[in-house]
Amino acid sequence: MFQVLASSWALLLGMLLLMVGNGIQGTLLGIRGGIEGFSTFEMSIVMSAYFAGFLGGSRLAPELIRRVGHIRVFAALASLISAVLILYPTLADPVAWTVGRVLMGFCFSGVYVTAESWLNNAATNETRGQALSLYMIVQMAGIVSAQGLLLTADPAGFVLFIIPSVLVSIAFAPILLSVSPTPAFETTKPMSLRHLIRISPTGAVGIFLLGGVYSALFGMASVYGTTADLSVAQISGFIATIYLGGLLLQFPIGWLSDRIDRRTLILAAAATGGAAAGAAMAVNGGFGALLVAAFLIGGMSNPLYALLIAYTNDYLEPDDMAAASGGLMFINGVGAILGPLVTAWVMGLIGPEGFFLFIAILMLSLAVFTGYRMTQRAAVPVDETASYAPVLPTASPVAVEVAQEVAIEAAHEEEAAAP
Repeated sequence: MFQVLASSWALLLGMLLLMVGNGIQGTLLGIRGGIEGFSTFEMSIVMSAYFAGFLGGSRLAPELIRRVGHIRVFAALASLISAVLILYPTLADPVAWTVGRVLMGFCFSGVYVTAESWLNNAATNETRGQALSLYMIVQMAGIVSAQGLLLTADPAGFVLFIIPSVLVSIAFAPILLSVSPTPAFETTKPMSLRHLIRISPTGAVGIFLLGGVYSALFGMASVYGTTADLSVAQISGFIATIYLGGLLLQFPIGWLSDRIDRRTLILAAAATGGAAAGAAMAVNGGFGALLVAAFLIGGMSNPLYALLIAYTNDYLEPDDMAAASGGLMFINGVGAILGPLVTAWVMGLIGPEGFFLFIAILMLSLAVFTGYRMTQRAAVPVDETASYAPVLPTASPVAVEVAQEVAIEAAHEEEAAAP
């Protein structure tokens, strides 16, 4: 880990600042939208637009990099991100914000592809797993710390939009001054969705449901806080707790996943997250209990993404893992686009508690479906399962494929060590 930090500290520092900028703008828009009088449905379209842009960017960014190179793509996307952040408060209109969120999603997807390819290029076979873990920690730390910045100024003003714009601009300095362009890379053609679903129904269905859960948390948590009349400090604490749970429980769940039947762990994590969301509805106003629920929801949903990828790998040949990752990301992206829209619809029916009802339904549906699939297929022996590699729903195809490479390398090492 220290070797990775020494060789990649500038890149990781830049990514930390980028995640602070990305983390604050998502929360800030939900709060500012309420101040501007945007409806819950209008805000759901704004929030959903980010994931549409992100999905498009994950498909187009590699081709852009092959055409003009990492440096030019990185710099161009940085300029667009900084500009959009400044334009938000000057164009307080749902249509303008929707266009801005599409651009933000596209740009951040391209930035992740570029940064993650640099990180992968700097890592060796021995340090790739540690680099991926450290990268995930930096991402989560950036989002958590971003919530504290919301308390530094009035969300009705301009300052909170200027801060992330400046941070994003500064973030590219250490990255661009400390790394060299990586060789052009070829992305793997995704496996057909029909084939992927046939190989692992639990993985495909689970990753779709989890896309809805994650986009609801990332996009609609601040909208929920605004409609529930939480203060800015409470919204900040609520969202920070979601990601803090995801950071702290990622590694214990990963450790367990390599030692027990993964379906049991998927079922338990999904049921726990669903129960926590249901409890948050029942509490209806107790902020301390709300934070406990947020910790459990985030702590279960974030690791589930990597857990479902690892579970799908258990039924794949090593050569097929990278192709499957593209299909899984597409399925997750479709679920993420739908998440804020359905959340807003449910909130429109029953009020702010619809935010938790939507999450509870998706998480419990995953638990029930996993339980059903456990009756249809025998478990893969634990000593034959692929290794768990931490990766977040925010990751680009590069990070997901790196996670697959880590799993493949670990499998090869286990085969070599076997008597």
